[in-house]
Amino acid sequence: MVIENQELVVLLDDAGRGIGTAPKADVHHASTPLHLAFSCYLFDAAGRVLLTRRALGKRAFPGVWTNSFCGHPGPDEVMEQAVARRARDELGVEVTELRCVLPDFRYHAVDSSGVVENEICPVFCARALGPLGPAPAEIMDWAWVPWSQLRTAVTLPWAISPWAIKQVPLLDAAGVGRGDQDLSSKRRSA
Repeated sequence: MVIENQELVVLLDDAGRGIGTAPKADVHHASTPLHLAFSCYLFDAAGRVLLTRRALGKRAFPGVWTNSFCGHPGPDEVMEQAVARRARDELGVEVTELRCVLPDFRYHAVDSSGVVENEICPVFCARALGPLGPAPAEIMDWAWVPWSQLRTAVTLPWAISPWAIKQVPLLDAAGVGRGDQDLSSKRRSA
């Protein structure tokens, strides 16, 4: 008997404690349960940040511009390993200088079709190593932009994802994007 290999997400209670798992394909709907995820902002050698546009086939927020990439750690997967795995799977790139900047970020958002995102979503920054090779099923477009351009984009709520709108001001307050792009020297924000 062949059992289909399904990607699982970690379900959480309101306090952020793991309470089980569920197949990713079954989690995102009109009453999405709270679950664990992550967001990552990638920088290049010139200090620009990568924005991506979600593929039209994505279940939640298709076609929306957002941060570099997002994902879900698997059960018992170390978060940093999950971020690096997703960078390879979604963007075809390795990352370095990975650090968690917003460990307690949490959000709830509803897209135009009624699909809900309901996540505790630590936010990471990293530097991309090498050229991108985005997966078309994940990303339909991308652009490397100065941090100031991203800061402007989040003032236009129709132009970018609701989680990025909330994350960018918090990242600004944590010192991300100030022109000093030595990611490893920035302090973790609580």
